[in-house]
Amino acid sequence: MSNGDDDTPDTDDTPADTDPSAVSDRLDSIETALSDDEVTESDLDDLEAELESATEAIETLPESDDDDEPSEREQLSDRADELAAAIDDERGPYAEDVSERCDELASRLADTRWTDVGEQDAIDAVGTYAGAVAGLLETTIDEPGDSIEDAVSTLESVRGAIDDSELHPDSDTETITALGDATDDLAADLDDAQEWSDLTVHEQLDYQGFYDVLTPKNRKDYPPELSVVRIAESNNNPEPVLLALEKLTSEFMQENCLDALIRMGPQKAFEEMNERAQKRKQKPIEALGKIGDARALETLIPFIDGDGDPVLQQTTLKALGEIGDTDATQAVANRLVADEPSVRSSAAKALGRIGDTRAIAPLSECLGSDDEDSVRASAAWALNQIGTKAALDAIQSYDDDQSYLVQVEAERATQAFADTEPV
Repeated sequence: MSNGDDDTPDTDDTPADTDPSAVSDRLDSIETALSDDEVTESDLDDLEAELESATEAIETLPESDDDDEPSEREQLSDRADELAAAIDDERGPYAEDVSERCDELASRLADTRWTDVGEQDAIDAVGTYAGAVAGLLETTIDEPGDSIEDAVSTLESVRGAIDDSELHPDSDTETITALGDATDDLAADLDDAQEWSDLTVHEQLDYQGFYDVLTPKNRKDYPPELSVVRIAESNNNPEPVLLALEKLTSEFMQENCLDALIRMGPQKAFEEMNERAQKRKQKPIEALGKIGDARALETLIPFIDGDGDPVLQQTTLKALGEIGDTDATQAVANRLVADEPSVRSSAAKALGRIGDTRAIAPLSECLGSDDEDSVRASAAWALNQIGTKAALDAIQSYDDDQSYLVQVEAERATQAFADTEPV
């Protein structure tokens, strides 16, 4: 019993707003308010503010010392998280969400590659959607035309009509919900419309007329795609070959398509071959040589630097020679001193094919000093290919060379020189 002199208070001095029981009561109050069927957006704003305040109070509560048992702070924090989610669930529906979904579907419509049937189904679906939205908003929206671009424009008009309606989530709940349902229906219809990616590779090729050239008489190879590639090559038509190269990924068909392009050397194949050549693939490099487009130099010249893969360097040097652009002369001439004789020989032949007279001096040096007869023979051949008086002069004195091949080139040079001399 107190004698009146005891100053100890009879109650806990914890502030009321941070007492766990008081905070729990606040959360109970929020939960009760949320259960009201007539709760408005404004009410939700107030409840959210009250929940934020209660959460701040929860954060001042002490942590539990028992790792096995959740503290009152942890329990109340979990309840607060649940109430925050419940408030979010009660919000809306919002017309802005429908507008954003409409934009997403417009982007999907524009970015998707449709088949002819799928494109028409998608356009029809947009028309149905526009009609439904127009009815709900009691406005007029133009039907889409006969193209995907027109359908995208129609969806932009739908978006504008929804935004202009200024629908409120409290007073226009039914209308917004109906708009959302209509938008979901459009999404489902677009899901059902046939996209290009829905087709198998065979169906895609058939759709593009790839097999139209086949008849019982010319269908000689297996698989039939190989027959199409060979027919296309015989007609000097690279487009079916490029299509097969894109769609048919088997090593067998890839090799046959690339071989056909190498034999044809079509300009239409440049972009594809140049892209593949950047991965240091031999056959695309060969194809670039046959195509002969000087734009390939930017891709090819780096492949002959250093003493890396000799086979890659030989293939690339041959391609540079076939392209024949003098911008490659110096880079190719630098390889006349490569470690590998096969690379030096390929460089000499490439210089002969390019035909740049600036190569006469390094080729003459190679002819006179290289310790490999095969390389010297290639240098002599290259000088004959260049064929100027200076180039021919550089060879003629080797008519008794130890290498038979060099002798042959020297004799050719002597004969060529004699043929050009006036009688």
